Amino acid sequence: MAALESFGATHPGDPQPGDLIEIFRPAYQHWALYLGDGYVINVTPVDEGPPAMFASSKSVFSRKARARMQLLKDVVGNNTYHINNKYDGTYAPLPVEEIIRRAEYFIDQEVSYDLLGNNCEHFVTLLRYGEGVSDQAKRAICAIGVVTAAAGAFSVLGLLRSRSRERQY
Repeated sequence: MAALESFGATHPGDPQPGDLIEIFRPAYQHWALYLGDGYVINVTPVDEGPPAMFASSKSVFSRKARARMQLLKDVVGNNTYHINNKYDGTYAPLPVEEIIRRAEYFIDQEVSYDLLGNNCEHFVTLLRYGEGVSDQAKRAICAIGVVTAAAGAFSVLGLLRSRSRERQY
């Protein structure tokens, strides 16, 4: 895996066609797939403006997205990125020609988007491996489960406390 990179620094490991690119946004990670010649494919909200605006919270809550071919440097903007083919140990990457063919099919196509079930990481892993996976979504689902369980526990405790107070009077 290459070290974290930004466009102000030299690039010790240039991406190869078919590589997954993880981009570190202020509140989340965005994913793209490297196509070659400086271009990536990634998903952006349908009504999103210039690529630098992708960091908006609107992108997280959108239900529709568009697959776009853009320059990696434009998608990264002032953020950092690294090559992260982290699922290669679990899933066999498709042949590069197949990955690129699949990616080209989606350019400028509208796709459904769901933060937990069909996000940017799902999109690029589907292209690379033929299966959409997302650790980011799994972590979010676990966090939601923990918050829900905690809220339920506090509700039960509150109910028990209020009942015990009622009995005292």
